Amino acid sequence: MRILITGGAGFIGSHLSDRLLAEGHQVVCLDNFFTGRGENIEHLLDDSGFELLRHDVCDPLFVQVDQIYNLACPASPVHYQYNPVKTVKSNVMGTLNMLVLAKRVGARILQASTSEVYGDPTVHPQPESYWGNVNPIGPRACYDEGKRVAETLMSDYHREDRVDTRIARIFNTYGPRMAEGDGRVVSNFIVQAMRGQELTLYGSGEQTRSFCYVDDLVDGLVKLMNSESQHEPVNLGNPVEFTIRQLAEEVVKVVGGETRVTYRPLPQDDPTQRQPDITRARTRLGWEPKVPLAEGLVRTVAYFRGRLVKRNRLSIPTTERPLISPGLLD
Repeated sequence: MRILITGGAGFIGSHLSDRLLAEGHQVVCLDNFFTGRGENIEHLLDDSGFELLRHDVCDPLFVQVDQIYNLACPASPVHYQYNPVKTVKSNVMGTLNMLVLAKRVGARILQASTSEVYGDPTVHPQPESYWGNVNPIGPRACYDEGKRVAETLMSDYHREDRVDTRIARIFNTYGPRMAEGDGRVVSNFIVQAMRGQELTLYGSGEQTRSFCYVDDLVDGLVKLMNSESQHEPVNLGNPVEFTIRQLAEEVVKVVGGETRVTYRPLPQDDPTQRQPDITRARTRLGWEPKVPLAEGLVRTVAYFRGRLVKRNRLSIPTTERPLISPGLLD
């Protein structure tokens, strides 16, 4: 098939491109490079099945494709709060443009939604039937409410125009190709630990998250896209819950050294709990994550080490312990 990935030069989009090309599909990668990076897809540019299209989803587009993965949107608070109006436009106008395209060419379309549609949840863990607890006028609303409206558009286009839609609610995802300055907790901790800095915890550090390795997430996206009649939202994430303090300790175990932390106030509307109920993904898609946090962190730290050393941002002591412990990747 010929498959369009909006946000295809981003963290998740580039891994999805790898997966689809490996399966023999043609991939059209669309990105405006606001947060996407050329280095994420540089290794694909010579692949005859890969096409790069510099374009903003807020502008109309026509391209003949069989499937559309709509991933285009800043996904970390640092990025989506930098230009909140643009974030809303990406979510609403971008999704609308992709739905118009899907209707016109008869393509199946998958919307990359988010666990942020649940806000600061009062139900734990969060099932897809939960409507959420979102502040519609807070600093995170441009992303949270933008994604909720995108889900509304997807549902209405399916009901009214019979567009073949899929909605994936993505929980915290990590892995190689994350940007070290994106403000996400995993990348923050890894970079701080590798530089010998104190790890920054917000609030008490007892708030929880569930961390899904990117390969598992991509597998879930592909399974959802190729499933039949799955028009309702599906949670995709790792149901194993960690406190942020526990994550800090796990990162230091991989990087080496002692766990030294500093505390700062919890940002407004930052969720205190986040854990997916993945019953729907298990029963309807036969999907669940396979990579445990300890193993995924080893792979992710190796990536960040390579990036930071290459840019001469980090000098590594010769006495440092080996990065990869024997057997972890077996």
